[in-house]
Amino acid sequence: MALHKSAPQGQPVILTIGHSTRMLEAFLDLLRAHRVKRLVDVRTVPRSRHNPQFNQDALPKALRHAGIAYIHLPKLGGLRHARRDSLNTGWRNASFRGFADYMQTREFETGLDKLIKSAARTQVAIMCAEAVPWRCHRSLIADALVVRGIQVEHV
Repeated sequence: MALHKSAPQGQPVILTIGHSTRMLEAFLDLLRAHRVKRLVDVRTVPRSRHNPQFNQDALPKALRHAGIAYIHLPKLGGLRHARRDSLNTGWRNASFRGFADYMQTREFETGLDKLIKSAARTQVAIMCAEAVPWRCHRSLIADALVVRGIQVEHV
């Protein structure tokens, strides 16, 4: 049984997870426990110097063996720079300000639409590196989903 609550019928629940410094098998166990069928990598650069088990050249194979599909969705990737005319000046964190600016673009909307369509077909989790969502741009992606009426749960 999945650990997350059920959404209203026909409405997807999108999960978020940070790989952090977890061992690969522990990470896969978490995904299995939440019945994730597709992992959407929202890292701009799908690599980790300190945790190579989460590099794009290794992770998809391990996921495939676990019965989980992998897609890299760079249109939802972080590491964005704030615009000079940014309306998001309330953000103390420059990285979040940059991502908030980026969220106002057509490219972000296209990526978000792709994520939503994917979640309508199967259980999806978005993944980045940061362990806790409040320190990661996936919290802003989650906010954008919630505004659109989609339930989000952080693993």
